[in-house]
This record gives sequence, C-alpha cells and structure tokens, in this order.
Amino acid sequence: MITSSHNPKVQQVRAYLGHRNARDEVHVLVAEGVRLVEEALAAGMQPGLVLYSDVLSERGRTVLQELVAAGAEIDEVFPKLLDSLSATRTSQGLLAVFERAEKPLPDKPDFVLIIDQVRDPGNLGTLLRSAAAAGVQAVLLAPATTDPYAPKTLRAGMGAQFRLPLRSLDWHEIQSFCHPRLKMFLAEAAGGDTCWQIDLRQPLALVVGGEAEGATQEARQAVDGLVTIPMPGESESLNAAIAASILMFEIVRQRSTL
Repeated sequence: MITSSHNPKVQQVRAYLGHRNARDEVHVLVAEGVRLVEEALAAGMQPGLVLYSDVLSERGRTVLQELVAAGAEIDEVFPKLLDSLSATRTSQGLLAVFERAEKPLPDKPDFVLIIDQVRDPGNLGTLLRSAAAAGVQAVLLAPATTDPYAPKTLRAGMGAQFRLPLRSLDWHEIQSFCHPRLKMFLAEAAGGDTCWQIDLRQPLALVVGGEAEGATQEARQAVDGLVTIPMPGESESLNAAIAASILMFEIVRQRSTL
C-alpha cells in the first residue's frame, strides 16, 4: 500500500491532475470516480496507472477487476492520501490514468459545434455533454478555450469527451474544415435571426462564445450569420451551455421533421 505523498506514482498523478502541460506532454487524462472510469472503459480507452483505496464500493471493485483485465497498473493507496489527490471533498476511492485516443473527424460532417473561448470548466463540460446527447459529429475548440480534459471539465462532461471527436484548432484551421461544406452560425443573445426562422436542417456549424466576452472577432468574421433564441422574459442573455443546448436540440427537432 502506498502511504507517502512523496511516492513517485502519487506525484505523477498529482502532476497530471494539476497541470495541463503534464497531461498533454504524454497525451493522457485522469478519470476520477467509478462512473467516469466506467465510461472510459466502455469507450475502449486504454488504462495505465490506477490508484484506489479501501473505501471503494462493490461496484467500484467490479470496475477495478475490469481495469486489471485491461492491463492497468493497480496500486492501493491510503484513503486520506487519495482524498488529498481528489478534486472532490471525499474521494470515491478510484483514480485512473487513461491514454487519450482522438476519434477521427467525419469526412462529410453536417452537424459541428465550435466553442470559442469558453473558459469555465463546468460550462465546457456541460456543452460537451449536450453535444454528445444531440449527436454532434465533431467539436472544434478555438484558441483560449479551456482544457476539455481538465478534472472539472471531465466531471461536468460525464464521459462526453470519450465519445466525441475533439480538436483544438486555430481559426484558419476551423474555417478550412468548415468551408464551403458547412454554414457557420454564431449564437448571439440579440440581433440575429431566431432559431425558429433559420433552416437548421442544412449542414452547419454552431459557434458558441464565452459568457464574459462573447465570441472573438475572428469568430464573427468567420460565420455566415447569427442565430438568436427568442427570450420574451426580462433576461438579456443565457448561460453559454444552456443557450447552446437549446440550439443544438432545436437542430435535432428540425431535422427530425424531415
């Protein structure tokens, strides 16, 4: 059993949890908790180092056996030490490092989400979760967007990162991927055509900007039009993740009536 915070394996996992560069350098992510580890395994991801403690539930111990069968390196850790690594108040007793496997971008996309400088991990994770549920074929992350594999983003995404093709691209690369095969629409609080008026059945890319500053000038120059959600109430805008979710499922609704 590992009992020291100076243990190299504990320090390695701590570095992965705390630093994007450490994760990106070796192309890994850290899944924390039974549900997230289950989602990663179900998506066919390859586990590496796994740390667990004796607080692990019966369901968690079943998952642990699946990790062993998948070739993971398993180490038991003193519970309070695992708690110190956990981003939650109390650890579920399981942390697993997985190799990140990029899913290929579609050859003929017709439903793409572009996320432009959304910096809040919870909002980004929620956006990805909604995108996976709505059947988005690819998610393109513009510069200044937060890390989709950060621990808080992974928890909010509930495994969506394991199912979606994700790419961090600059705006030149985004435009090259989208044009001319996709129309690009920027979600805007006001000033655009309403989502009830625009034909969302055509091949398209939906661009969503961050709450604090909205979309960048590069995004505004790249899009073909603005789309707005009618808001008869007194609110001036919606949370980016909520707005994008409404629009994505309006796309689903329109396409289901074909």
